[in-house]
Amino acid sequence: MRVLIISDTHGNSPLVFKSCNEAEPFNALIHLGDGNDEVALLKDTLEVDVIHVAGNCDLGSGAPREILWECEGKKLLLVHGDAYGVKSGLGILEQRAREIGADAILFGHTHSATVTTLSGILAVNPGTLTRSSQHTTYAILEITPHGITAVLHDIR
Repeated sequence: MRVLIISDTHGNSPLVFKSCNEAEPFNALIHLGDGNDEVALLKDTLEVDVIHVAGNCDLGSGAPREILWECEGKKLLLVHGDAYGVKSGLGILEQRAREIGADAILFGHTHSATVTTLSGILAVNPGTLTRSSQHTTYAILEITPHGITAVLHDIR
């Protein structure tokens, strides 16, 4: 399965849809918070599943703050990241992922794109698509029964 991962869009619908066009084809889209308006547009427009968690700026959102999503026999922990203090480090988030047996962690909040491994768990932050950012990015995840890979992509 090929999944487009975005986060922290903060109202930038044009760049959200540009990332969708660049990333095609994909089987699902995951939004990791701080983009309620964009999520609503994506759900109305796309013909793929749109999975999302609420971020700290998604006031009044009914979306969950955390999801354990299973795909192709793999478990992915989806969070925004603020509740785990990701701006100060990934230790608390890594501990949570180990507790629930996650194969990968997808998080946002920092606006800083990264792909790393924490105790054998893939951790991916797709970065941000906000207008005020100097560096706008998204990620593509490939999930198979054999593993999960992630690639970051710049977008302007």
